[in-house]
Amino acid sequence: MAVIKVTASETSFTEPAAVAEFLARYQIEYEQWTPDRLLPADSTAEEVLAAYAGEVDALGPDASLWTIEQRVMGIVGGGGHAEFVIAHEREIMPVPAELTFEEAAAIPEAFLTAYDAIVTQLRMNAGESLLIHAVGSGVGTAAVQIASAAGVGTIGTSRSGRKLESARGLGLISAVDSTRSDWPERVIEMSGGAGVNGVLDLVGAGYLAGNLAALAYRGRMVVVGLTAGARAEIDLGTLMRKRIVMMGTVLRARPLEERVSLAREFAARMLPLFSARKLRPVVDSVHSFDQIREAHDLMESNTTFGKVILRWDPLP
Repeated sequence: MAVIKVTASETSFTEPAAVAEFLARYQIEYEQWTPDRLLPADSTAEEVLAAYAGEVDALGPDASLWTIEQRVMGIVGGGGHAEFVIAHEREIMPVPAELTFEEAAAIPEAFLTAYDAIVTQLRMNAGESLLIHAVGSGVGTAAVQIASAAGVGTIGTSRSGRKLESARGLGLISAVDSTRSDWPERVIEMSGGAGVNGVLDLVGAGYLAGNLAALAYRGRMVVVGLTAGARAEIDLGTLMRKRIVMMGTVLRARPLEERVSLAREFAARMLPLFSARKLRPVVDSVHSFDQIREAHDLMESNTTFGKVILRWDPLP
């Protein structure tokens, strides 16, 4: 194990229903809670996944992978908004020398999620096409870059024209306004009429029917977010006829060895691309920890592009 002195951490959107369910265990009303309110010491807020970046402050007796004051980053289940976190040494990743702590804090949750979805779950190949919903989110901005680096064509959706334009600067090929009811038809048109090979869905229930329509024969779809709900009606006929593969995935509930395997693979394959500036973390804004309420309000406003970061040291 290792103790990390945190310099920066991300704010991460969690569905209000999940937060409310967690708080109810401690007789706290969701409407009365603020992110800076202390929870019981024995609470385990796994629902609130958080990425951190900082320096190794102390090491357990059997830890051998890191040195004191080495710059590192990673994910913890809850508790990321802390001055110190404890992490298993094999889950920790080094911070590329070219990146600031604020940039590093924007990497673990967003890029690990996107990498796992695109590479491990969907098994996207060069020359295939991928539809990325909520392309202006942290995971969305990471997914565009990872897919582009792998030679995968990208189509992104957003309710914001500004976010779609910003995503083009990350390599997004085609942009779709998801406020339009005909967005599935637009996706099919942009994919040459055949539909897309893969869908990375960060929205959930409201987009299910459109996803099935937009997928090509033998297409694959992975659900990693449920901001539009968890329940939807499904046309099993389309699923069978197109031989579509659907899957869901989360990082926070995985066993240790699965998390370690993902972190190690990502570090080996993707971190060199950050050093070469072929991938870049997208930071919307940086706030001091005494601005935590404002930072969370900004994140929940759905106006941000990329990650909202909190920093312990005073801002310049």
